[in-house]
This record gives sequence, C-alpha cells and structure tokens, in this order.
Amino acid sequence: MSNSIKLAALTNHSAICPEIGLFNTRWAEFVRQYHQTIPGYSQTPLRALKQFSQSFDVGNVFVKDESFRFGLNAFKALGSSYCMATLLAERLGLPLGQMTYEKMTTPDVKKRLGTLTFVTATDGNHGRGVAWSAKTLGHKSIVLMPKGTAAERLENIKKLGANASITEYEYDDTVKMAANVARQTGGVLVQDTAWDGYEDIPTRIMQGYLTLGLEIVEQLKGITPTHIFLQAGVGSMAAAVAAFFANIYGENRPIITIVEPHGADCLYRTACADDGEIHAYEGELQSIMAGLCCGIPCTVAWRLLKHCADFFVSMPDSVAANGMRILGAPLGDDPRIISGESGASTFGLVAEILRKPENRPIKDALGINAQSNIVCISTEGDTDRANYRRIVWDGAYCSN
Repeated sequence: MSNSIKLAALTNHSAICPEIGLFNTRWAEFVRQYHQTIPGYSQTPLRALKQFSQSFDVGNVFVKDESFRFGLNAFKALGSSYCMATLLAERLGLPLGQMTYEKMTTPDVKKRLGTLTFVTATDGNHGRGVAWSAKTLGHKSIVLMPKGTAAERLENIKKLGANASITEYEYDDTVKMAANVARQTGGVLVQDTAWDGYEDIPTRIMQGYLTLGLEIVEQLKGITPTHIFLQAGVGSMAAAVAAFFANIYGENRPIITIVEPHGADCLYRTACADDGEIHAYEGELQSIMAGLCCGIPCTVAWRLLKHCADFFVSMPDSVAANGMRILGAPLGDDPRIISGESGASTFGLVAEILRKPENRPIKDALGINAQSNIVCISTEGDTDRANYRRIVWDGAYCSN
C-alpha cells in the first residue's frame, strides 16, 4: 500500500443539497439544548497548540479533544443520544421543543413505552454511545462489531449492559447483519450510516453532532477558521460538521478537507470518480484507524460533502501514528492530548503537511499560510490502550 498522501480536489460542487438546512445554527442550538439536559454534559476542550503553530509558521492550530465527552472517551454519544431521544419523543407524542432527558426517564414514560431494544453495528465508539444512551434512557441494546475489533472496545460496550459480540464479517456486512437482527427481534436500528430507504435515523444521528460544531465556534471566541480537517468513516460526523460551518460562514466558509486511510478511502474514491455515483472501497478494509474502516459512504453524508467539502485525502497509517505521538509529546507548554488512531488522523495530516518539505505541494494546494487558522477534532482518546502504547511507546507504524 502506498506511503504517500493522496489529495483530490472536489471542484464540481453540487448546487442543491436538500439536507443542508437541517444543519444550521437554529438546529445546532436546538440539539445542544437537549444535550445540556443530560447529566454529565459539558463542553469538551478546544486546545490551542501555540508553540506548534509558531514553530511551523501558521496563525493557529486548534484541536477539539473529544476524549472528555460524557466520560466515554469519544464523541459518538452526541449522535446516538439525540437520535434516540427524538425517537422516544415521537412515540410519546412529545414536541421536540419540549424534549429533555428528565422527561424521557420518568416512571410514567417507562410504563407507557415499556423496554425498547436499540440495535447497531459499530467499530467501537458508535456502539459504545448507543449502549450508553440506551442504558441512561432505561432501555436495552444489541451491538455487533466487525472482525478484528479490539477486545477492550468490546468489553467497554458490555460494561454498559449491551448484548455485544464480534462477528465474522467486516464493517459493511456487519451493518447488514444488524439490520437483520433489528427486523427479527423487533428492535430499533440506530445506525450511523444511510442507504436508500434508510436515511431518517442516520440524519438524526448526524444532527446530534451539531453540538460539537456549535461548541467550536463559541470556543474560537471570534477567530474565523480558515481550514477544517475532518476524519471520515462513512462520513456522518464529517458531513454534519462541514455542513454546519458552511451554513455559519456562507461564502467565507473555511476550506474543508476530508481525511481517510488508504485502506478504507471510499469517500476519496467517490470524489475522484466525480460521476454522481457513490463508490465503495474494494477489498478487505485495512487500517489502524478502526473508526474509519468503512467501505461504503453514507448517502446523506455524501450529498452534504459534495455540496460543501473542498478536498479529500487518502493517507497511510503512519500519518495518524505520528499525530498520536506528537499530540502525546507536544512542543513547549502546548497541552498534551491523548488521541487514538482515528482521533489523531487529522492533526497527523496537518503535522505531516507542515513538517515535511516534500508535502509543500499539498500545503500550497490547500492554501495554508502564516495567516491560517486550522481546526482539527480528536474524535477519540486511547480507546484501545494496548495499541496506543504500541504506537506511542514502541514506535509502531513509523513512517519511512
């Protein structure tokens, strides 16, 4: 597999995107209003890497640290918690504007709804979010995980009361298996990817990520971001945040770059083809970035990204590994960030672009200069601690 970073520019933006209005400031404030009612909600920190920025002659580099989200070491519960609450509210006949965590968990609600079972497929973080959301709302969950899933990620989901197991299949086939299980058991499929005929629930999950975008804008305190780097598996979080920033800044929106590993670069391939069709990654999914190991893009996510993303990157695992190491051993008094394989992918790319002269053409293509204000999201902490140590302590997946 190539050790080079591949960049594709999306020049043929879609002029029309039906979903774009679902990811504006009004919706973001509404979504966060619900999240604020959940016990344990607080803003996750936006870290300014001042020494790093000065050393590599850019205006600012910010990293949003999602390892603090709800005590789950990753951001995914934002999507599942909001989506599942809206599903419960509909069953109760409760207007979404009156939806609060407290109203969803009363004895009367439990009596009216009974115990529901939420079903999903996951590489780890989404399933943990679903299991946590189901437990906190007083319901059950079934979580299926693809082959090769780290044992620690499985155990973390089981600790939340989920019926969780690792399948013999890769991610995309595990998604199909979860859909069948939901049909057979009468459960509710809460999947963070969409396909024809299944787009409503994934869209609600994506809206749940608007809280993340709204927090970033407020934490920037008037600084206008020029570049946002977003990692993507199926593309749900990336598309939601990209659409939010496109709505916020309009024609002055930041340059948005979508990041994937070589071994699962379905969005990059779709952007390169630029033929109006979604293109899957062909072959076995391979990457240390387990959260990004998805072979088929989310349909809703692609429509949003085609409307508002600018560049798509396919990169080797060593880039993410270097990002983990740099965040864990920062320059000067920059804050230390414990970031997992998927979490460090975008910062790793930024560091690779800024540090290495051979990447100057990519830097120039992206328009990064001394005035650039760059935002990355560390979407997870050390959710697989054994592998984190292999990479950060032992130097696994070093670049040549």
